[in-house]
Amino acid sequence: MRIVVALGGNALLHRGERPDAAVQQANIDRVATAIAALAREHEIVITHGNGPQIGLLAVESAADPALSAPYPLDLLGAQTQGMIGSLLVRSLHDALPGRKIAALVTHTLVRADDPSFAKPVKFVGQVYPKEVAMALARKRGWHIAQDTKGWRRVVPSPVPERFLETDTIHDLLITGSLVICAGGGGVPVTADNDSGALTGAEAVVDKDLTAALLAEDLKADFLLILTDVPYVYAGYGTPDQRPVLDATPTELRRGGFPEGSMGPKTEAAARFVERTGGLAAIGALDAAHEIVHGRSGTLVRPELTVS
Repeated sequence: MRIVVALGGNALLHRGERPDAAVQQANIDRVATAIAALAREHEIVITHGNGPQIGLLAVESAADPALSAPYPLDLLGAQTQGMIGSLLVRSLHDALPGRKIAALVTHTLVRADDPSFAKPVKFVGQVYPKEVAMALARKRGWHIAQDTKGWRRVVPSPVPERFLETDTIHDLLITGSLVICAGGGGVPVTADNDSGALTGAEAVVDKDLTAALLAEDLKADFLLILTDVPYVYAGYGTPDQRPVLDATPTELRRGGFPEGSMGPKTEAAARFVERTGGLAAIGALDAAHEIVHGRSGTLVRPELTVS
């Protein structure tokens, strides 16, 4: 079975942790252990978030006196793909001796007229107190919005249209390689209508919608979205909280899950199931093997058809 595994940013760097390389390597070692059990039985493609990492690089770039202007988000996204991809390759190399593993810096085509460029909503980087966030917004020209824990930078998040390296990923899968790609949603680029020339976009593509599109393009059988909770919960954080064990795309969308947390994950799962007839699931990293075998997580299944 071909499985696209989408790692949430919290799988790589937990909230409140220092973004040190050693901390991220320790977290990724845990990721590799969870995925190795699946990779011994199935064909695996991994994609991942990069919110904390790209936020850190953006702060460093903006404060670097050697630069006349900060690096744009597309190049910072490429840097995070290389860094996180390297950490994953090292850990998976040790967890899966003899397995071919490839990490690609991949590019995601987006529309230059995507409405999100006029309305940034994607959170990146660390959480700040309101006064600090507002000062940074004035100093660096950032857009700032309130997150669940404080105030953070928000950037455009255009809808992914297609991947430039899909054929290369297919070729690697044919050789039996485990492929790491489309990290952080991929490097966002726009194409000139006449020449097709590519230009980097000042944006971060949503990693969950990217994972759904990647799974569709690769004709995957299963989309597995891993996060820090064991299930999607109805009424999360209330006395009536309950786990959703399985749902159709229609039922999942009725849940009204918040845009800043579970919303993009449930929408990605719903889109993949609707468009392919395959299965998707959302659950905890440590339960990856159990989720695929139906013993944990929230399963998203196709709508029943009446003949």
